[in-house]
Amino acid sequence: MVVKIVLSLLLASILAVPLSGETAWSQSLPVDLTKLSIEDLMKITIESVSRFEQRVVEAPASVTIITSEDIRMYGYRNLAEILKSVRGLYVGDDRNYSYVGMRGFSRPGDYNTRFLLLVDGHRMNDNIFDYAAVGNDFILDVDLIDRVEIIRGPTSSVYGTNAFLGTINIKTKTGKDLRGVEVSGDGGRFSTYRGRLTYGNKFENGLDVVVSGSRYGSHGDSRLFYKEFNSPTTNFGVAENADGEILGSFFGLLSFEGFTLAGGYNDREKQIPTAAFGTIFNTEDTKTIDKRGFLDVKYERQFFDQLGLKGRIFYDYYYYRGDYIYDYADPGDPPSIVTNRDTSRTDSLGADLQLTRTLFQKHKFILGVEYQHVFRQNQRNADIEVYLDDKRRSYSWGVYLQDEFEVLENLRLSLGTRYDRFSLSGGTINPRAALVYLPFEKTVLKLLFGQAFRAPNVYELFYSTPASSKASRNLDPETIRTVELVAQQYLGFNLWGGANLYYQRIDDLITLQRDPSDGLLVYRNVSSVEQKGVEFELEGRWENDFRGRVSYALQNTKDHETGKTLTNSPAYLVKLNGVIPLLRDYLLLGLEEQYTSHRKTLAGNHVGGYWVTNITLLNEKLVKGLVMSASIYNLLGKKYSDPGSGEHEQDAIRQDGRSFRFKLTFRF
Repeated sequence: MVVKIVLSLLLASILAVPLSGETAWSQSLPVDLTKLSIEDLMKITIESVSRFEQRVVEAPASVTIITSEDIRMYGYRNLAEILKSVRGLYVGDDRNYSYVGMRGFSRPGDYNTRFLLLVDGHRMNDNIFDYAAVGNDFILDVDLIDRVEIIRGPTSSVYGTNAFLGTINIKTKTGKDLRGVEVSGDGGRFSTYRGRLTYGNKFENGLDVVVSGSRYGSHGDSRLFYKEFNSPTTNFGVAENADGEILGSFFGLLSFEGFTLAGGYNDREKQIPTAAFGTIFNTEDTKTIDKRGFLDVKYERQFFDQLGLKGRIFYDYYYYRGDYIYDYADPGDPPSIVTNRDTSRTDSLGADLQLTRTLFQKHKFILGVEYQHVFRQNQRNADIEVYLDDKRRSYSWGVYLQDEFEVLENLRLSLGTRYDRFSLSGGTINPRAALVYLPFEKTVLKLLFGQAFRAPNVYELFYSTPASSKASRNLDPETIRTVELVAQQYLGFNLWGGANLYYQRIDDLITLQRDPSDGLLVYRNVSSVEQKGVEFELEGRWENDFRGRVSYALQNTKDHETGKTLTNSPAYLVKLNGVIPLLRDYLLLGLEEQYTSHRKTLAGNHVGGYWVTNITLLNEKLVKGLVMSASIYNLLGKKYSDPGSGEHEQDAIRQDGRSFRFKLTFRF
C-alpha cells in the first residue's frame, strides 16, 4: 500500500508540473548543483574517477552523486543513511558499527575494508583494520558535505588498495558556499541531540576559510530484547541502558592561491548492548572508543603548455579501544568480573605527486607516485595477563600511469595501470580499460574493465590471542576483476534513465576460518566469489523543486566453488525517492521507500525482506536564514533485522523501529 502511495505521488508530480525547456550540451555548466536540471547534472564534472576533472558522462565508471540538497530534503543524519539511498548499495548495523554492501557482497564482520573512503581525495581508511567509518563515527558532520560521489567498481589503477568494490569520495563545502555563520541543533527519539557551530567565508583577497565543530549524543534504546539471553540469570534477555553513544568532531579548511590546508578530528564512544565476543550480557560498561584525525596540505597549479601539477603531504592518526566485560568465575562460584582491554594505535605520514599533460590535442596523460610510512602500528590485548603486545612499522608506495585518448569526437578510450608495493605483503599490478561512446547527443554507452586488490591489513596478519585466534602471516592480497556495460539515455520530459550489466569475480578472498588442528580462528586466502547482476535507474527533476528517483538492482552473488549464495546477500534492492512542494513551495515533502530482500545468516537461516518508509518536511522560506525540518524514520514501525557476525550469539540483530528528529539551522 505504501509503495502504491509513493508511486502515485511521484506520477502525479510528473503529470502536474510544467516541463522546463531543454538545455544544449554545449552550454556552460551552472555552478549551484542544487538548482540543476537532469541534463545539467549530467554535465557536472568529477575528479575522483580518474584524478582529473571530466564530465560525469565521460568518466570511465558508473557514478552516483548525492548533493547537499538531497541530504536536507530527505533528512539524512549520517553517511550511512546517504549510502542506503544509492542504487545497488545496502547498509547493515550491529549496534556498534555500520557496514556497507554493494552488489550483494558484504561479509559479516568486515569493517568496510573493500571500500575506499575519501574526503576531498584524502584516504580515510585507517592503517590497522582498513576500516572506513560511515556511521555516526564518520569524521564529518553531514551538514558540511557538498556532495557524495559513489564510484562503482574497482579503481585500484589510480588509488591502490581498498578501491575494491567501490570508492566513496566526500566533497566538503567551502567558505564560498557558507558565507557566514551557521548554528544548527536537532533532537529526537532516544534522547538524541546534535549541535553544530560553523563559520565559513571567502574574502576579497581569495582566502577561503571553514571552521566547524559538532557534538552528538544519544541514550539509545533503553530496553533491547534478545531471545538468545532469555533466562532469569541474564535479565530475561533485556539489555537496559546499554546502547548509548557520544561523540565530538572538528573540521577546518584553509585555501589560498593553489594551497589548501585541511584537517579533521573526531572522538566517539559507543556502548555495545549485544554481548559481543562472549562478554557479560546487560552491562553498561562494554564499549568501544574510536578516535581519528588527519592533516592534509595540498598544492595545485596549471602551468603553460597544458601541464598540471598536484602535490599532497598528509598525516593520519587512529586510536581504538575496546572495553569488554567478562566473568571469569567457574560455574557455581561467585562472579569474577574482569575488563579485557583491546587497543590499537596507528600514525602515518605520506605524500603523493601527480603530473598531468595533454599531448597531440587528443591524449591526456597522468603520471603519479605515492608513498606512505606508517611509523606506528600497535595492537595490544590484556586484562589480568597480557595476551598480545604487537608493535610494528611498515611502508607502501605506488606508481600509476593513465592515458585518456579521444579516438573520435564522440569516442574516448581510457587506459591505466598502477603498481603497488607493501613491505608486509609484496607487490601487485592492477590495470583498467574503458570505452566511452556517445553515439547521439544524449546517449551514453560505457564498456568497462578493471582489476583491483586489497592488501591484507595488520589486524588480519598479526592479531592473535592464546584462547581464540592466531596470526596469519602468509596472506596474499585478494583481487577482483570486473566487466561492466553501462547505458544512459536522456528520455525527454527532464527524465534520465540508466542501466548497468556487470560481472565480477573475486579471487583469494581473505576469510576468517577455524583451524581444525587447534580450534583457533585464522585468516586465509580460500574463497572465490562471482557477482552477476543488472541495475536500473530512472531520475527526473522539474521546476519548483519537484523531483523523483527510482532504482532496482537484481544481483546474484555466490561462492564459486559451492555455488551457494553468500550470507548477507540480498537478491534485489528497490529504492524510491521523491520530493513534492507543498503550500506554494514554502513546505517541501521528502518521501523515501527502500526495500531489501531476504538475506542468509551465518547459521543458514534467513532474515526476511522488508520495506522502510522515511518522510521529511522541510521549510527554508518562512524566516530568512532559518531552515526547519521534521523527519520520521521507519514511519510504519517495520520490524526487521540484519544478519549477525561471528562475534555475536544472535543470528540476527533487530534494528530500530519508528523514530523522529526535529532540526533547526540558522544562518547569519
